[in-house]
Amino acid sequence: MLFPEYRGRRLRATANFRRMIRETKLSRDDLILPLFAVEGKSVKKPINSMPGQFQLSCDHIVATAKQAKDAGIPGIMLFGIPDKKDCLGTQAYAHDGIVQKAISAVKEQVPDLTVITDVCLCEYTDHGHCGMVMDDGTVDNDSTLDLLAKTALSHVQAGADMVAPSDMMDGRVAEIRGTLDDEGFSHVPIMSYAVKYASAFYGPFREAAESAPQFGNRKTYQMDPANSLEAIREATMDIQEGADIIMVKPALSYLDIIYRVREEIDLPVAAYNVSGEYSIIKAAEMMGWVDGKAMIMEALLSIKRAGADIIMTYSAIDVARELNS
Repeated sequence: MLFPEYRGRRLRATANFRRMIRETKLSRDDLILPLFAVEGKSVKKPINSMPGQFQLSCDHIVATAKQAKDAGIPGIMLFGIPDKKDCLGTQAYAHDGIVQKAISAVKEQVPDLTVITDVCLCEYTDHGHCGMVMDDGTVDNDSTLDLLAKTALSHVQAGADMVAPSDMMDGRVAEIRGTLDDEGFSHVPIMSYAVKYASAFYGPFREAAESAPQFGNRKTYQMDPANSLEAIREATMDIQEGADIIMVKPALSYLDIIYRVREEIDLPVAAYNVSGEYSIIKAAEMMGWVDGKAMIMEALLSIKRAGADIIMTYSAIDVARELNS
């Protein structure tokens, strides 16, 4: 069809026309809110590189969880920052660990809210890596698997509704699935960070979670940003090992990967609108350079349009309230 027979502006002329033919719709149901839990009471510590975000003690975690539920958000993702760290990340799987306490507090006060937990060791190890480190400084994949499974099990025993391994160790989904099944938790789903790139966009998160590597980097276990075929291999492997949801992280610089994963797998696809993506918009908004509210809505819509069913975003409450209005 060519002009003048086709006039695209006819169906853009009014707000109602635009609503009627809108192809992609962002919903509150798509959103998950990440939160950072710390020890103590009445703690609400601002995260300098993530304006509007905080490290929260359990009482504030509960209060924020209530806000999320009231806004219509179906779930939260919990990350933990312990008081003490060691080489084995023992607080990750301690029954009285910070995430375990936060899970229990939320499920007691906001039982209908879905609680998802990040399963990794980087926040809990004194070296900041996502697994056990050998004497030569390499991360030992296979020795890490048992610790990850213990961590996931402790989260589920505390009341978590879903676990999300983010470590990128080979074989961890199968190890976690087997452990949960053996302990009577075959009903608990796994959302795997299956396609997680070694990205520069994680910088603010590492301040928030106090999880920056003390030496080296994570390029030996997180994916090379240049690769896309590898994304399908990683997603396929995790599906075969028992993953229920496949996550792509980051989101905005990897919309092509989200689209490709969506086209090639038939499980739900999640995408993480990560800290750097959030902070870039917030910083520009604070400088008065952009309309931050409009920009985040457009960014999340692009993630949805690329094929994501679920979006992890620090803007979840603000976005849900905007959608409600």
